[in-house]
Amino acid sequence: MGVRVLCLRHAESENVVAGVAGALPPAELTPKGRAQAAEAAERLRGEGVIRIYASTAVRARQTAEIIARALGLREEVVALRGLVEFGIGRLEGTADPDEPATRPDQLTASDSGTVALVGHVGSLTAGLSVLCPGLGEQVWGAPLPHAVPFPVEWDGRSWRCASWPALRQDR
Repeated sequence: MGVRVLCLRHAESENVVAGVAGALPPAELTPKGRAQAAEAAERLRGEGVIRIYASTAVRARQTAEIIARALGLREEVVALRGLVEFGIGRLEGTADPDEPATRPDQLTASDSGTVALVGHVGSLTAGLSVLCPGLGEQVWGAPLPHAVPFPVEWDGRSWRCASWPALRQDR
């Protein structure tokens, strides 16, 4: 049976507003970010989401929890360490955008049906560019907007990512 994953970057967080780079796990959502998470929940309503996975970072978990509550999901958000944003070494916590680090994370799905996955620009870009044939180079340099869900599907043989929110002409 196929799996449908509705991926999204966490909503706006304090580190993003401050222009601070890196993983920064304790960064929380801003008030605008909380509103973005609620909007994401509305976009996901009616999609049949049965479970939500999130990075262990506070901003991703907060985004996922707001969505889970709005969708009335009974199960808690499942935190996965493999979804965290990758660290950038000595530049962690700086505002220097000139030295990005890359490390592909693997995305695995064990549920049949539709799940939501809240991650980060780097981890989602790296992981999905490897998993989805043809996505690769076109998503590098096209960062994900905050809290905009997009589908990634597993047909039993391969992953398919039909769209990338940052590449949409209608945004």
